[in-house]
Amino acid sequence: MTDTLNTVDGAGRAVEASAADVVAELTLEEKASLTSGADFWSTKAVDRVGLPKIVMTDGPHGVRLQRADSDHLGIGDSVPATCFPPAVALGSSFDADLLERVGSALGEEAQAEGVGVLLGPGINIKRSPLCGRNFEYLSEDPLVSGVLGSALVRGLQSQGVGASLKHFAANNQEADRMRVSADIDERPLREIYLRGFQRVVEDAQPWTVMCSYNRINGVYASEDPWLLTSVLRDEWGFEGLVVSDWGAVNDRVSALVAGLDLEMPASGGRTEAQVVAAVQDGSLDEAALDLAALRNVELVQKAVRNARADASYEVDAHHALAREVAGASVVLLKNEGGVLPVAPEASVAVIGELARTPRYQGAGSSQINPTKLDNALDEIRALAADGADVAFAAGYAEDGSSSAELTAEAVAAASEASTVLLFLGVPAAQESEGFDRDDLELPAVQLELLEAVLAANANVVVVLSNGGVVRLSGFADRVPAIVEGWLLGQAGGGAIADVLYGAVNPSGRLTETIPVRLADSPAYLDFPGEHSHVRYGEGLFVGYRWYDARELEVTYPFGHGLSYTSFEYADASATASADGVAVRVTVTNTGDRDGAEVVQVYTALPGSAVVRAPRELKGFAKVALAAGESREVEVAVRRADLAYWDTRVDRWVVEGGAYEVSVGASSRDIRSVVSVDVEGDAVHVPLTMNSSIGELIAHPVAGPIVMQAFSAGSGDGPDVGGALLADPAMFKMMASFPIGRLASFPGMPVSIEQVEQLIAASNAQG
Repeated sequence: MTDTLNTVDGAGRAVEASAADVVAELTLEEKASLTSGADFWSTKAVDRVGLPKIVMTDGPHGVRLQRADSDHLGIGDSVPATCFPPAVALGSSFDADLLERVGSALGEEAQAEGVGVLLGPGINIKRSPLCGRNFEYLSEDPLVSGVLGSALVRGLQSQGVGASLKHFAANNQEADRMRVSADIDERPLREIYLRGFQRVVEDAQPWTVMCSYNRINGVYASEDPWLLTSVLRDEWGFEGLVVSDWGAVNDRVSALVAGLDLEMPASGGRTEAQVVAAVQDGSLDEAALDLAALRNVELVQKAVRNARADASYEVDAHHALAREVAGASVVLLKNEGGVLPVAPEASVAVIGELARTPRYQGAGSSQINPTKLDNALDEIRALAADGADVAFAAGYAEDGSSSAELTAEAVAAASEASTVLLFLGVPAAQESEGFDRDDLELPAVQLELLEAVLAANANVVVVLSNGGVVRLSGFADRVPAIVEGWLLGQAGGGAIADVLYGAVNPSGRLTETIPVRLADSPAYLDFPGEHSHVRYGEGLFVGYRWYDARELEVTYPFGHGLSYTSFEYADASATASADGVAVRVTVTNTGDRDGAEVVQVYTALPGSAVVRAPRELKGFAKVALAAGESREVEVAVRRADLAYWDTRVDRWVVEGGAYEVSVGASSRDIRSVVSVDVEGDAVHVPLTMNSSIGELIAHPVAGPIVMQAFSAGSGDGPDVGGALLADPAMFKMMASFPIGRLASFPGMPVSIEQVEQLIAASNAQG
């Protein structure tokens, strides 16, 4: 293993001293130097005081430590490391404990390679299925992203290696990603796009948070004090360092003031000179620089103090973990007639070059040089019984092309087998960091192959390899089985074989909806925007929230996934407390195989005063059950997760009422619905002369006074107050009328002066 994490010189005084004392010793130029990288992957050392550098490197699903010239996008050689399944697969496991084990393994490998900070996890929301980097993100739902992201951070940091939670925030497309402004209303920004980040920060305290390239409502994330300081630090209590995405800094001085502590990569001294000049001319308070320098020193100290010079890891054990995780992430979308699992003695035709030459990770900055690489064809042959016929036909070439000869070979193999295992997928050239997908289609060559194979043998199992969802509506009703294999890392070939032959009972569930067509998707009309602006016009209705609210047909819903066994739910209940809602349900494995079920809890509030989705995921639990076993499963719904962002008072508010709690196996496979009363938060919205009559009547202080005045009448002129009370339709129409304007109408029972006094008194008491 390489040794890239510098050790402290001599007595190591800069590591053992307090960070504040170290900063106090630094010159202005030295402090400024700490806020930019030394090269592509290292922080700057200050040899004079004995402060070493540390290494930060990609990526979310493996340690991508480059040995040759640094290039960011993976062209240069990197050390071998375990390529775990990317986030698109990890999310589908719905297993926080398993992801914490993955994080811990990543930490072991980072320690062995001398890496102080691993750049991940990425938890951005899958707003559009076209985002080219969706393979690197966990879900379309912030709860899933937050829970699983926290698990990865906990595991990684348990090994003394820092995480870098990214990309903060609203980095939901690759098109124009360096400049585009994500224009988002306040509620969806808080409830969808920031909520997962908030959970990871509050639950796991990552050592670093990485700001994104894009702008948010016109302001670059790298220089947004509201985002990086007010929200991240003041509201959420983040204690670590904010680092830029590589090349994300637009204005170094503005970024430093906003709360960006470290610009990466190196700028050749250019931006440090800007910081020094700004302090010298008085446009930058040196205290802001001191704070950023302090955070950089603290990060270096933490990494060096936790470094283990003798660290190593077991390559075979990590490969086995990668296979276990991949198997738990496979989603069985369809299994008509029980065509799966394949019997070991069955004759099968494995068709598709992807079975022999797997696509196992995404393209771009997170590419890992794997320690090993399984392919499905070899692993299928290893699991098949001795003497079983396992034929192979490529069907298409590695470059995606085909020919009449390749097709004829595939058809011949299919016609002689009892079951066809047809491997299809999206090539790396169509989905990658840096650009978005053009459509949701599988390559035309592969779809033509599917048609030819189906004509020869109807017993076709489609096995998919893809970083984002693909349209299945063209053939989902014509094949008996579909296995969503995502990108499964270096052991994915073995994991696919395990699932196909029943060595692993599939338990993955979709963390993103598979639509019937692209035009049905929430962001369809607003993606990727124009003139460096993208309007998030769907608002709160992202993913399943959109499809459910619009009652749209989907090919497969959020949370969906089948098993080789079956599960029944019974005796659901929900109990509210000061901490939230405890949901209990008895789950029984009613089949003859051991298996695991993902119990999903959704909530709704009928009659809510604010716009809401028909149901929202608020908790989940993965439970393993032996054949015939029953168990009571408890899912804790945090009270904070029931809250919405109240734009009137700029804070989270739990609305009181009878919540509908749905327990099920997907967002559209609800097994039990129960009701629970939740006490709401008190919200005091100050009354003004622009407050409506309805708002005054609803106010606990002003309401009774207004109603009494209306009942009493005015005494002279037309009795407007009495007329309002006597005519419900008129009252409903006038309920939205501002009281300050209505008070001047002839016949009103109160004067402007009385209304002003009433408002002042009500606000004082409210």
